Amino acid sequence: MSSPYTASRENNKLLIVDADERARAQLQQSFEAEGYGVATASDAPSALRLLHKEGCALIVLDAELPEIDGLALCRLLRAQSLTKRLPVIITSANADDERRVESFAAGADDFVAKPFAVQEMLSRVQTHLGAAGREEQLVGSNIELGFLADLGRGLLHALEPVQVARRVAGMAFEGTEAALCAAIVSSQTSGEHVCVFDREGIAEGENLLHVERLRAWLAAAPVRPLRLEDKERFFLRDEAHEFEYAAPFRFGGVVLGALVVAFDDEQNFSDGQARLVSTGAQLAALSAHISTLYEAARLSSQNLAKEVELRTAEVEAQRRFTEAIIDSLPLSLYAIDRNYRIVAWNRNRELGGLGVPRGDALGRNIFDVLTRQPRKTLEAEFERVFQTGKIARIEQESLAPDGTTKHWLISKIPMRAGEDEVTHVITVGEDVTERVEASSHMARAEKLAAVGRLAAGVVHEINNPLATISACAESLESRVASGTFGSSPDVDDLREYLALIRSEAFRCKSITNGLLDFSRVRAGQFAHVDLGSVLQTAARLIEHQRRGEKVEIKVETKRNLPFVSGDVSRLQQAVIALAANAIDAMPEGGTLTLAARGESAEAVIEISDTGVGVAPEHLTKIFDPFFTTKEVGQGTGLGLAVCYGIVTEHGGTLAVESTPGRGSTFTIRLPAITKNGD
Repeated sequence: MSSPYTASRENNKLLIVDADERARAQLQQSFEAEGYGVATASDAPSALRLLHKEGCALIVLDAELPEIDGLALCRLLRAQSLTKRLPVIITSANADDERRVESFAAGADDFVAKPFAVQEMLSRVQTHLGAAGREEQLVGSNIELGFLADLGRGLLHALEPVQVARRVAGMAFEGTEAALCAAIVSSQTSGEHVCVFDREGIAEGENLLHVERLRAWLAAAPVRPLRLEDKERFFLRDEAHEFEYAAPFRFGGVVLGALVVAFDDEQNFSDGQARLVSTGAQLAALSAHISTLYEAARLSSQNLAKEVELRTAEVEAQRRFTEAIIDSLPLSLYAIDRNYRIVAWNRNRELGGLGVPRGDALGRNIFDVLTRQPRKTLEAEFERVFQTGKIARIEQESLAPDGTTKHWLISKIPMRAGEDEVTHVITVGEDVTERVEASSHMARAEKLAAVGRLAAGVVHEINNPLATISACAESLESRVASGTFGSSPDVDDLREYLALIRSEAFRCKSITNGLLDFSRVRAGQFAHVDLGSVLQTAARLIEHQRRGEKVEIKVETKRNLPFVSGDVSRLQQAVIALAANAIDAMPEGGTLTLAARGESAEAVIEISDTGVGVAPEHLTKIFDPFFTTKEVGQGTGLGLAVCYGIVTEHGGTLAVESTPGRGSTFTIRLPAITKNGD
């Protein structure tokens, strides 16, 4: 509630900030002659240090200061809560309209052109100090009225002495900004009730209070508040504070308790705060008296009230517990009766893009709420459960707002509320997207593993015959070239056939090498990998190979890109393979974009093209070995499968999004290395 600035304003201390020593001296002499306290500073840093150390009531600030000008300092003062209302008068040798506008825009309260008349400056200072004082009084009055209104409303609900003590102590702690605050309320029925708020604003019991010392003071029936500066007489157990103020709760001549506030410095305690504590004590006295009457009236029916309260609390707790269980389930759940009215609607039904608030759903017809589903289909599902009394399970797909596909398992469960026939149907929707996708990934991994094992076994059996065929073809070609077969017209055909045999053998060899590469799991040398460097290197290699001369290659990497743990050569191999695949998809030219960014705990690489795209029916098979949309002889169908294997080896995922005619984007997600190295 108080601050160094408001305290200094009452003392009329002024701060002069001017680089001109003569101007500072002139103003200081004039202000001190009028009885003002004056502090001076030659630059903005010195002024800030003085403000935080001593405070002031008004600043006369020159706009032309060295390094940080006066307007910048003014803006800084207006941005801070303790100085935003501090009056500031800007002075400047530049008195044009633009300078005046800039000064007022920076937050100045007034502008005086240099040179100025001393009497004019004194008059303006007095005017602004008066206005600031009136504003402070008004703010203080509003704070007091707000405090009393809040306390009054709070005490309306305080029917027991312990509640009175807690509310009074809590409100006084916040309203007076005390270091410590305590309230004690005495009741003939239930004894003393103590509440203490410590420096952290946490309510404590009697351990922070000298209870016996406070009892002795209350036993003397004090009439007026007590100010304490002697630590030996303090009521609160705290070594740091230097001042206490205690106000008794008096009603009908009887002392019912007291409110005690403590401050680290007496200067932090103003007359306004004293009025707040005293008035709060009067309201608390009335509330304490009412609470004692309430306790006395409640005694006659205490046992019955406790029993009712206990039963009510148990029922309410059970109801809330049941609701909490239902709301905590990771399921969408609702229930309807035989008239198709909604009688239950859990929290998960309120969430998401298609969520409906519980208050808008309960009591309504289910078909009026779930309007996106065909009524006949939904009604038939409910009717089947009502008639058969058997659980019905249905798998559904839906499109999320972000365009992704969601998989749901819908279970309709019959419920018999104390009757033989089904009275309600509970519908439970479980999001099984992760399970479905995991099954899909597992099936794909199993398929790739099976193909890999097959490839590893087959390749060794094929490579030896291929080597023999190639060697024989080369030997025969050498003999043809040396003229062993003479000059027969068939020699040219033989030469052509031998070249074809050797070429096809080498093509088979490249395919088997691809199979072998696909089947091997290479541990590699894992280290910290800079994905930005991987993309830059891949782009240079692709350009060096002069593939896709009509293709523009862009590399986009974000700042502070996280590192990943991996084999840099294998990751580069995957990026180059995906980029080459993208170039092949742009026979007429286009743009190839290699991008990398950090996202949560992952590093993300995106390889995008503006090519022909992939048909939707091919997206689920695109990473399968030997699947290719290229013409025969244009590809083996192993490139994307190998990429998928490399990314999987690194604990990542590889996904694709494509729109026919507009291009494709392959997204690699890899675990990022955290600051802890994990």
